[in-house]
Amino acid sequence: MQKSFTTGLIYRNPSSHVSSKHAYFPSVVLMDNGEMLASFAIGEAFEAVNLNTYIAHSKDMGETWSDPEPLLVRQPNNLLSNCSRITAFPNGNVIAIVVQSHRENHPEEGLANPENLGFVPTDLLLVRSGDFGYSWSLPEIIDPPLIGPSFELCSPIVPLRDGRWLWPTSTWRGWDGYSPNGMKMVALVSSDAGKTWPEYTDVMNGNADHIIYWEGKIIELSNNILIAVAWAYNEIQGKDLPNQYTISHDGGKSWLVQQSTNIQGQTMAIAALHDGRLLSVYRRIDKPGLWVTVSRLDNDAWINEDEFPLWGSQETSLVHKSDSMVQDFNELKFGAPSITLLPDNSVYVAFWCYEKMVSNIRWFKIVV
Repeated sequence: MQKSFTTGLIYRNPSSHVSSKHAYFPSVVLMDNGEMLASFAIGEAFEAVNLNTYIAHSKDMGETWSDPEPLLVRQPNNLLSNCSRITAFPNGNVIAIVVQSHRENHPEEGLANPENLGFVPTDLLLVRSGDFGYSWSLPEIIDPPLIGPSFELCSPIVPLRDGRWLWPTSTWRGWDGYSPNGMKMVALVSSDAGKTWPEYTDVMNGNADHIIYWEGKIIELSNNILIAVAWAYNEIQGKDLPNQYTISHDGGKSWLVQQSTNIQGQTMAIAALHDGRLLSVYRRIDKPGLWVTVSRLDNDAWINEDEFPLWGSQETSLVHKSDSMVQDFNELKFGAPSITLLPDNSVYVAFWCYEKMVSNIRWFKIVV
């Protein structure tokens, strides 16, 4: 791969000397009118109660972006935070999957309980646009087919060639530790364009070994062949494992036993390049920075071919790790990349990162 980059910003607080507005968790799509659309959360801090989803547009292939507009209307003094991931469909249709987090009972706490890694209660919402993201429907409530009781927002909806929609997520134990299904990576399934989600499939389940799979992503390589990746964490040992992957040969109905990608990372995003190779972007844990790895599959075996840093590789403080995963969540400084393939075969990567004490949404274009 030719390592040629350009970079810029989707959003940065223009008045950081006046107000505290930090941006996190971008999701970027290319629509069939040639415009790009980005969603991201803006709030006072990484886990602020006032974290809310905003939408921005680009008409020049992601070089410049409009001022952000809120996706959802927040009521004054509302103790609900939210974030979304977006998916573009034909004819100007865009779907936002939103996880709304209830903060009423723990307004002075973050999203996760430091005592047991439990999570605040969540609602799953679907918001639709039919005009390239310029206007949006009222939220639809998703009734999940299993008890989380909370769910992770890690991926947009994945439309499959057979017409089904998958939503990769992970179950998350409740604030009090209630966890009837354990913490595992699953994919909710809809066969009616998101109106109902009556089915799910287990993608990676490490409950027996106390391994949690977070930040799961799924892409379709060819009809009925899917690949999933996830960040793996051994809760007993308090240790991150190499990112794991698994493959489905029947459209996600069943999955092979997960295996190591030999990539030491978190919050991995994945895309299939025009030549069939896989491109992964992730927050690296054995070295500082946001990194890219190019890989290929050989009879279901994951083979890494090349790797290089995008951002932050000289900042040694970025690999700091404590004995508490909740504390590590609180102290994150970058991550959650989103990958968009552009018509010229370049790759558009968006992620959040702190620069000069402000968290902004930065983009890179990688020329292949």
